[in-house]
Amino acid sequence: MKDLLKKTGWSNILVSLIFCVLGIVLIAQPDAAVKVITTTLGVVFIIVGAIKIVEYFASKEHNEIISYDLIYGIIAVVIGLITMLYSNAVEFMFRLMLGIWIIYSGALRLSLAVKLKNINSSAWIYSLIIAIIIIIGGIVVAFTQGAVIVAIGVITLIYAILDFIESIIFLKNVNKIL
Repeated sequence: MKDLLKKTGWSNILVSLIFCVLGIVLIAQPDAAVKVITTTLGVVFIIVGAIKIVEYFASKEHNEIISYDLIYGIIAVVIGLITMLYSNAVEFMFRLMLGIWIIYSGALRLSLAVKLKNINSSAWIYSLIIAIIIIIGGIVVAFTQGAVIVAIGVITLIYAILDFIESIIFLKNVNKIL
């Protein structure tokens, strides 16, 4: 049992190191990461689409009215090609939608801050500061290329470091656990 726990601890350390490298790559090369992600996503769509098209023609009942495999397949292939060929546009649209959502969320909090001020709550200033920070964050996400990827990289790196530390603590205390 002790050996199994040690192996688990060491494999967790290895996974943490892999995630650490992934986080650093996402932070250092966000544009390349976007290209890899959109290419992978595009390939997945194309494969799923091709499978649906093959299933449609392999089926004896492809003349059925309710069989949408051919349509789903064609749409999936087209989405895959668009995702691969226009990776910067896909990243921009995702970033823009996410940024708009964050700005909207900040605006709602700004409205709450005004309401809190109107009822003479002392918490309105904190709510106002948080709302402004959220709105600025939304603007940064919407208009900074690679911002989302870098943020994911930072979160991944923090996770990896914390997981690494926890695994070391686990390994040092494995004897006490048993």
